[in-house]
Amino acid sequence: MDLKEAKIITAMVTPFDEKGAIAFEQLPKLVEHLLAHHTQGLILAGTTGESPTLTHDEEFELFQEVIKLVDGRVPLICGVGTNDTRDSVNFVREVAKVPGIAAGLAVVPYYNRPNQEGLYQHFKTISEASDLPIILYNVPGRTADNLTVETTLRLAELPNIIGIKECQGLDALTEIVAGAPEDFLVFTGEDSLAFPAYAVGANGVISVASHLLGNEIHSMYAALDRGDVKEAARLQRFLLPRINALFSVSSPAPVKALLNRQGINVGPLRLPLVPCSEEEAAGIFKVFDQKK
Repeated sequence: MDLKEAKIITAMVTPFDEKGAIAFEQLPKLVEHLLAHHTQGLILAGTTGESPTLTHDEEFELFQEVIKLVDGRVPLICGVGTNDTRDSVNFVREVAKVPGIAAGLAVVPYYNRPNQEGLYQHFKTISEASDLPIILYNVPGRTADNLTVETTLRLAELPNIIGIKECQGLDALTEIVAGAPEDFLVFTGEDSLAFPAYAVGANGVISVASHLLGNEIHSMYAALDRGDVKEAARLQRFLLPRINALFSVSSPAPVKALLNRQGINVGPLRLPLVPCSEEEAAGIFKVFDQKK
């Protein structure tokens, strides 16, 4: 599948063993589960993959293992951005040498809070460092900075910046869809906005919920494609409380708890993130166990 055709891209968790090492032996079951439930692309070493706690060496090994497992069935997007432009440039140059990667994901720099010109120059510099296409990632809730619509549209004119994972809200998504070049990929990074984002013309969703709810998201998009808004809205009402449960505790703790319960052993989290408490997990499981 081509990246331009993907509607449901899963920001994949990174499985760890009890000692905190990447559990590479768990990857086959996880990847096949996702592909069997309508994942049409994978993001590796993104926020959901706990990228702040992964070394570049670990990320390279993760990329290479998943490339072999996926074997070209869906596009792979690999996290390449940090809050250090120089480090991001060096890393994207190395990642660009690896066959089988469709694009790099570059997050808005965190903590140092550059202004809009700094953000523009950061992403421009990364995009010019290699031939690997770059997808922007704007997540103000985690970075404490925000890529404005105006700066996004300015970046969208650069030849090697091909899309955005946008988390600042539906208004911004709508404005980007309206103002960006026709071939610029626009994904919501908020699962709760998967329905309205697609309805206003976004390509789809980069999702955490698709680890567990891929069939329902796929059915919702299929309903919208055939004009059955009533059925799509019913599915949105089904999805919303489950999505809220998935983010009731710092992500990816809830999705890991649910996958582990399901027998897809993705293990614990790396500090400073911690697993759900028994009480937190019980509340999340209760929501997911409700009948449709």
